[in-house]
Order: sequence, then structure tokens, then C-alpha cells
Amino acid sequence: MTPRATDNVLEVNNIEVIYNKVVQALRGLSLAVPRGQIVALLGSNGAGKSTTLKAVSGLLPLENGALASGSISFNGQATAGIAPQLLVRRGLSHVMEGRRIFEDLTIEENLVASTYALAGRDGAAKPDFDLVYEYFPRLHERRKGLAGYLSGGEQQMLAIGRALIAQPELILLDEPSLGLSPKLTEDIFGIIARINAERGTSMLLVEQNATVALAVAHSGYIMENGKIVIDGTAERLANDPDVREFYLGMGGGGEAKSFKDVKHYKRRKRWLS
Repeated sequence: MTPRATDNVLEVNNIEVIYNKVVQALRGLSLAVPRGQIVALLGSNGAGKSTTLKAVSGLLPLENGALASGSISFNGQATAGIAPQLLVRRGLSHVMEGRRIFEDLTIEENLVASTYALAGRDGAAKPDFDLVYEYFPRLHERRKGLAGYLSGGEQQMLAIGRALIAQPELILLDEPSLGLSPKLTEDIFGIIARINAERGTSMLLVEQNATVALAVAHSGYIMENGKIVIDGTAERLANDPDVREFYLGMGGGGEAKSFKDVKHYKRRKRWLS
């Protein structure tokens, strides 16, 4: 498939998502991922971030979910009716929350399994395992070992490595720092930034740690209750007083806000529009 010339690799237009035919999870959500950029999608638990990624990658039916209205386009072409595996073959990779690696296979076998995404793709290069090992040297050291014995950080490296094998134009990353130490989180996000800078891979990044997400992102969106309430450049969001108070844990005087304070805040009236 030859991508159309468009400034955005992904466009999500006014979508609504329902589960079990009655539960509305997303309400009129729109966003875009400019080609070659990292876009952060932030918000509290239950805001609809993971649902947004599943809508993009076509995984909603696996959880009895459905796109009720609106449209999603990848590389200028509508994704409606395209099976998830075909989207992967077109260059859209989804690194799901919880790693989802094959624990009973070796690291090397996990990477080999990802080469299916290149089958039938016009112009696909030979799978580059060395590229993965260059970004993640620890995987090379343990490539013959079972993936189930990897640490949480190493499993996240493998999950991202599998996505790279598929030669994606867009990677959806769901909570890459989940369960990781601050040092491992720093390492993972440093590699995410390198992949974007060196390979030009576009990314839509869902992350609870807004500080580290905005540090590597070019722009971002903040969700509440299934819709976008604020968007802008990463710099603008990081300096916005509301965002600093409610998502970065900083009050007006610079003091840290507790989770309880954040959870029960009174939302600014302008967010209700």
C-alpha cells in the first residue's frame, strides 16, 4: 500500500465507542498524530485512553466494544472494516498495556513471531533483529532465554522490540512505564525518544506519568470521561496551571498535591465547554 501524502499519519474524528451495546466509553473524541511526532494522551484511570488505542488498532470487538460513530483514518485511508492484523501489516503497531509477550518462547522466537506483520507488504525490508538489539542490548544478552523469565523492564523492551520488527509507521504505546522503577522508566522513555528521532516513527503514547510523557512528546491531549478537555504542545501543557495542579501534582505555590486532592478537585469551568 502506498501511503497518501498527508501531514497526519493518524486522524480520529468525533468517535463514539460503546461496550456491550449500552456502555458509552468515548464521546465525540477527536485527535491527530502528525507524521514523525510523539503525541501524549493523558488522563486519569477510566478516562478512556486505552479504549482510544483499541479503537485505532481495531481491537474493540475482542472486548465486545464497537465504534458507534465517527471515523478513524491511518495514512489517509479509513480503517473501518479492516482487521487488526491487516492494520499491523500496513504499518500500525499496538504495544498493549501489560506487555503481552509470549512467555513460553525465547526472546529471539518472540521477535521471529513478529515478522508475520511483514508478510505481503510491498517494499518491506528484511526483518532487522540487530536494530532491536542495538536499542535494547539486554535483550541480545538474553536472546536465547525464555521471555517469561525477563524482568518487567526487559519485557517492556521486548514488547517495543516486537513492534519495531514490524517496521511500523505508527506505534501505539499503552502505559510503557507501568510497574517499572523510576530508573527503568527513564531508560524506556529515553529509547522511545531515540526511536522517534532516529527512525521518524510516529507514536501515540498513553501514560499515567504525565511528567515523563510530556518530556518526550511534541504535543498532547488530556482526557476526562471519554472526551478531550485540553490539548496543545507538550511545552504548553507542561506549563498550564490546571495541568500542573491536576496531572503533574503541583499546586499553585509549587507544593506537591496528594492523589486524594487531585481525585476530588473541582474542575475549572472552562474545561466544561
